[in-house]
Amino acid sequence: MRQLSGIDAAFLAVETPRWPMHVACVTIFDPSRVEGGYSVDRLKQTLRERMHRLPPFRRRAVEAPLGLARPYWVEDPEFDLDFHVRRIALPSPGGPRELSELACDLYRQLLDRRRPLWEWWVVEGLRDGRVASFWKIHHACIDGMTGAGMQEVMFDSEPDPPPLEEPPGYRWRPESIPSDTRMLLRSLPWFAQTPFRLAREVAELVPTVRDLITGGHTESIPTNVPRTSFNHAVSQQRRFAFTSVSLSDVKRVKNAFGTKVNDVVLSICGGALRRYLLERGELPAEPLIASVPVNVRGDSSPGDGNQISGLMTGLATELADPVERLRKIYANTQASKVMHEALGAQTIMNLADTPPPMLLSMALGFYARTGLVNRHRPLFNVIISNVPGPRQPLYSLGAEVEAFYPMGIGFDGVGLFIGLMSYRDQIDFGLLACRELVPDPWFISEGIELELQDLVKAADAQVEAAPGDDAP
Repeated sequence: MRQLSGIDAAFLAVETPRWPMHVACVTIFDPSRVEGGYSVDRLKQTLRERMHRLPPFRRRAVEAPLGLARPYWVEDPEFDLDFHVRRIALPSPGGPRELSELACDLYRQLLDRRRPLWEWWVVEGLRDGRVASFWKIHHACIDGMTGAGMQEVMFDSEPDPPPLEEPPGYRWRPESIPSDTRMLLRSLPWFAQTPFRLAREVAELVPTVRDLITGGHTESIPTNVPRTSFNHAVSQQRRFAFTSVSLSDVKRVKNAFGTKVNDVVLSICGGALRRYLLERGELPAEPLIASVPVNVRGDSSPGDGNQISGLMTGLATELADPVERLRKIYANTQASKVMHEALGAQTIMNLADTPPPMLLSMALGFYARTGLVNRHRPLFNVIISNVPGPRQPLYSLGAEVEAFYPMGIGFDGVGLFIGLMSYRDQIDFGLLACRELVPDPWFISEGIELELQDLVKAADAQVEAAPGDDAP
């Protein structure tokens, strides 16, 4: 047994039917060159052969009675692959809208906590003979980087790869599920130490906050975050939209204006949100603020679970000109990175280690019941998560992967998540939203495409005007 980290346990503790804390990915395959077609039975066999490289797939979370302590991962003695890998058919005509609706239906269902926290659905019936997969796994198991790493195990770098054999001497050892009494006895000492952990974390946080203030870093902390229509309490219902853009085009813009790829991504997202809010007559005077997850996993902290922090940056949605917006975002992200480094990558993770799950659940229940989300300004408006993916083609059972569309999380106050993953020479966007707060995320996804087109035109004009200034 291995106890979950504080941040992993928090994802379990705060989960409710309105706040599912799993993440998902819709993957599109072209099986036209697969002899006999894409087979669910072959997929199961392939996963069985690779289980030694996918540790979260056979672990279940065992929670402490009353939420007195963080849960433990246990190698599930009743693991049944057939429960986790399933198939489903897409309604006619099998286009993007039908796939989106099916993905939302599958996403809405919470994972069974009596089993390892993942599912893999094979979706048949896409038009043009395509096949899709819907892979769902709890955020307590992975972050964006570990999820991308697992995808490289689940998929292949060639159509007909050699078998992935277990290392010599490897043997999976299932564990017995501990009784409630055993978990209670194990949890009580940890729970009793809560005040001391809290005092220690506060003592360590004080000098960090002092350094932030004296160093002038607090100027980059957003304090006037506007409220938009997607910054209210969320329901159980979701909407999902997706699109892909050219990575080469993004790099053309980056090189022309001397920014980073992530700045261009944030700029086109900010421009798309500006278009959406203008269309609805809701554009605030203040810029929208994005929370951008940051990977803090180092060489000394490998493995699964979450090693993440985050920075907040303005999206310059008050600016109509896309180039001005990009330059403002570049300045914003540079300031946010300085503040993030001053705060320390481990600060949020250390704070999450302190409270027992019971206190997190009680706090969330109070927050939801009292409607506090509507009584204070949002901390931020949208989550934008950018995960680098493989540059080479990937395959599943010989079927070439065409796109990875991520689905993240949403909760009260943040009804819109924009996830993206680079793959080959494209960036795949997935927009997950609360149905009542963002009824048409496709408008935003189309805006992402239009905003990049505008920036590419501006980049080409910049290069033509000053060809010697083009960045390498």
